[in-house]
Amino acid sequence: MTPADAVAAVRNPLAFIAARWTPTPRTVRRAALFALVMSVVIVVTGGAVRLTGSGLGCPTWPKCTDDSLTATGAMGFHGAIEFGNRMLTYVLCAAVGWAIIAARSQKPYRRSLTRLGWAQFWLVMSNAVLGGIVVLVGLNPYTVAAHFLAASALLAVAAVMWQRAKEGDGEPRPLVGRPVRQLVWFLVAASTLLIAVGTVVTGAGPHAGDSSEVERMPLDWETVAKLHAVLAWIVVTLTFALWFILKAVDAPKNPLDRTRDLFLVLLGQGVIGYVQYFTDLPEALVGLHMLGSCLVWIAVLRVLLALRERSETVIDLPGPAAEATVGSRA
Repeated sequence: MTPADAVAAVRNPLAFIAARWTPTPRTVRRAALFALVMSVVIVVTGGAVRLTGSGLGCPTWPKCTDDSLTATGAMGFHGAIEFGNRMLTYVLCAAVGWAIIAARSQKPYRRSLTRLGWAQFWLVMSNAVLGGIVVLVGLNPYTVAAHFLAASALLAVAAVMWQRAKEGDGEPRPLVGRPVRQLVWFLVAASTLLIAVGTVVTGAGPHAGDSSEVERMPLDWETVAKLHAVLAWIVVTLTFALWFILKAVDAPKNPLDRTRDLFLVLLGQGVIGYVQYFTDLPEALVGLHMLGSCLVWIAVLRVLLALRERSETVIDLPGPAAEATVGSRA
């Protein structure tokens, strides 16, 4: 590497890498999928922190204690669990960084895909800070709910990037009629409300996240849980209706398949939800329910994204490459 290369690498490392490496489309898709998988993992491990009562295993932030950046042996199991979840944030950052680098290096350059990667990065950073605030305010249930909703936003962007990595940048072409698309948007809205009420169930429920006295939302847990169940049935009904409508209008295979997948995920999530409700919320089932929540949200978004297709198209290239392309066409 020459001194000029070193200066270029320091000034703009992404451009430096992109000029010397062209990933295959499969590599870009895998990078986007890895970022999505890690986004799910961080939600599930965050749930494990709460369900094991380790939410204050590291009682401060950004350090684990006032005197130590890492968990100490004296902090025991809870400190190890909480600190381990914090360390997984770095793995998530690496996954998102890999997705950004792969998207930035793809030829032709796809600005929209790179922006989705950066959106994930800033969501991870902001949610890491919010997670620190959760610890500093002693697991206040409202901040815990906001922390989970921010993680759901990250899942949404990661799922969109994964889908966009598998298609072109042409104008989206609808595969179904406007009434069907409107129904799916109702499904997305109902699913968003379902997730939001689910955070209230958590905030009012018995799993506070730590063995000490932790503030809970001043709501009747069972009433909120029943409202959550009603919303779940609304989502299931909308999904069932959507599948029949897609069959009736002879819709393409992809929207039908994605709707079927969503229905199966909802079925599994419903079984887990009712079993945990009638068995006094065992920790293992609550953890599975959190995983199911992530999978339901991803499945809903996949249904939405399956309603259109994008063809391949060459878009703008950054910097000198764009000028060269314009000059060659003149």
